[in-house]
Amino acid sequence: MNDRVAVVLAAGKGTRMGSDLPKVLVPVLGRPMIEYVLKALDKAGVTRKIVVVGHQADLVREQLATWPGVEFVEQTEQLGTGHAVMVCREALTDHTGGVMVVAGDSPLVQTESLAGLWDRFQQSKAEPQGPFACLLGTLIHEDPTGLGRIVRDAEGAFQEIVEHKDATPEQLKIDEVNMSTYLFDGPQLLTALEQLSCDNRQNEYYLTDCPAILLGHGKRVDALPILKPCEAYSINSPEHLREAERVMGDLGYTAP
Repeated sequence: MNDRVAVVLAAGKGTRMGSDLPKVLVPVLGRPMIEYVLKALDKAGVTRKIVVVGHQADLVREQLATWPGVEFVEQTEQLGTGHAVMVCREALTDHTGGVMVVAGDSPLVQTESLAGLWDRFQQSKAEPQGPFACLLGTLIHEDPTGLGRIVRDAEGAFQEIVEHKDATPEQLKIDEVNMSTYLFDGPQLLTALEQLSCDNRQNEYYLTDCPAILLGHGKRVDALPILKPCEAYSINSPEHLREAERVMGDLGYTAP
């Protein structure tokens, strides 16, 4: 059985988009933005895609009903990215391979980046240090303002993700950023989810806490700056949408 499973986060409203549609169904170059994400996952060899739906869930289900390998889990309350993956626990209970987690509103995600993460994850299984419990796909960003920074120790080993608002002046100088692209060992992910806390200002469960939890248990975690500059484009407003469409046009994108 193919051990490549992905969780696609697609429950958000996208209030700032100025559309009545669920955010992931807003058209980009004429097609719902989530379809570009699913296409990239398909081409990276992911055969099972768990789509987390929430806002106007029925519309998302209807749109993706014929997409191969897609199944749906509903997040009835939006309590953070960690909670979005927590609602998938039952669907992942018997899965012993890797679990990739990606955002459904990132139509510029690149197949090469996703495939590269899977390849590096697979390689680690034969290494003396042991397999990765978590491997993050990161980006070197010329303007990291507002993004979570990847903090490394003096030897370059991953330590944690620090959100922009929590970063020290020194950490704000870091140009390697988190772009919500993760590859977890399935059982290790479930273990980390059990230990997530919502003891923060937003009272939400953050998936960004999972790598540090696993690292704290002595598990192998790293960040791989494999993402391309175009993958910095997430869509949170009509302005972002227009810019993403311009970039996709320049890159010669075709509809899924």
